Amino acid sequence: MTEMVWFQGLLYSWFGLSLLVFVVLFFLSAPYGRHARGGWGPDIPSTLGWTVMELPAVVIPLVLFAISPRNNNPVLWVFLLMWEAHYIHRTFIYPYRMRMQGKTMAISIAVMAFVTNLGIDYLNARWLFALGPQYTLDWFWDPRFLIGATMFVVGFAINRHSDAVLRNLRKPGETGYKIPEGGMYRWVSSPNYTGELLEWAGWAVATWSLPGLAFAVWSFSNLTPRALSNHQWYLEKFPDYPKERKALIPFLW
Repeated sequence: MTEMVWFQGLLYSWFGLSLLVFVVLFFLSAPYGRHARGGWGPDIPSTLGWTVMELPAVVIPLVLFAISPRNNNPVLWVFLLMWEAHYIHRTFIYPYRMRMQGKTMAISIAVMAFVTNLGIDYLNARWLFALGPQYTLDWFWDPRFLIGATMFVVGFAINRHSDAVLRNLRKPGETGYKIPEGGMYRWVSSPNYTGELLEWAGWAVATWSLPGLAFAVWSFSNLTPRALSNHQWYLEKFPDYPKERKALIPFLW
């Protein structure tokens, strides 16, 4: 079996897996964060769990880029920087700034996320840096790149700002949950997910690739049910929760 045959099989399987995950997560909320619960095996510190499960997304693209004969391509440098900007933050900064110290995560969740990251990271990085068509400098002026990169940057900014709002909800020493206010929280309950989905939709457009689309679909399949669960949780926990807020898409859903 050639690598391309293996690659295509994994790629198309990923769309099927995304559909399965999308359906399952409407009936079973992933047990971490506010939805954490027992029965999923031994726990590890949440900070360690986040770092472990996101680490492949930092390492795999860097390694595949380093060994690629295309690593002098300026377009690929930009794609690598976009990807690493998100995942270096998500792996090494986010879990330590979000006051996860003292919280735990089931090791099974970290392992499952680690494994799925191996797959989707390989698909995107291997396609860009070896198996897919090469990008020329003209791609920087292609409407697909310009629109997609703009979507990515806007989504990145929304995601970072929304995380900052959550991070600053509690004063030092405070515990428990509060209603977030400001920014995109005026319209949706999970704007951090809204921003992340916009990022990866932008990635799919900017790279104009099936692996990019697979990642956007995978993100939608995982984050949409989670956003709906968060929205319902807020409504149940806070009687005064703003009724005009939607779960994920302002004014619509």
